[in-house]
Amino acid sequence: MKRFVILGLVGSALALSACASLAPYGAQQGPGGQGFSEQRIETNRYRVTYNGVGAPGPVADFALLRAADLTTQEGYDWFEVVQAWTDGRPGGAGGVRPSVSIGGGSSRYGGYSASGVGVGVGLNLSGPQPTSTTLEVVLGRGTKPDRPSVYDARSIQASIPR
Repeated sequence: MKRFVILGLVGSALALSACASLAPYGAQQGPGGQGFSEQRIETNRYRVTYNGVGAPGPVADFALLRAADLTTQEGYDWFEVVQAWTDGRPGGAGGVRPSVSIGGGSSRYGGYSASGVGVGVGLNLSGPQPTSTTLEVVLGRGTKPDRPSVYDARSIQASIPR
């Protein structure tokens, strides 16, 4: 009986985590929706935001991809990330989170002794959490400067799947 209850809980957790997942790459369709948006700050400076759900890594990748797309659309070759913000928890993907707990104890009940060991499985039933990454980028032309914060737009477009 316990086995069926545990399998039911695991199945429910997996179903819940599948309900809210990162949407395909694209523009944000409305307030609170997933996708990218940008704001022009100066001629070659933008603030790019990507809103999604789940782990922050894939959302940050889509923000970089949007910055690369914007760079080539505007006729530039590279972009530099001058500021970045990630609003999300590491590991915010939800779902089953295995954990093992071992406990033991013993006691005496009227001449009888009892002892036990337990093993537990932890579940995160809240599902994937909203995550957003915002990049402030400066676009540039010509030879890409040799700094770790500067990206070749076409290389980013080729390396991050849509």
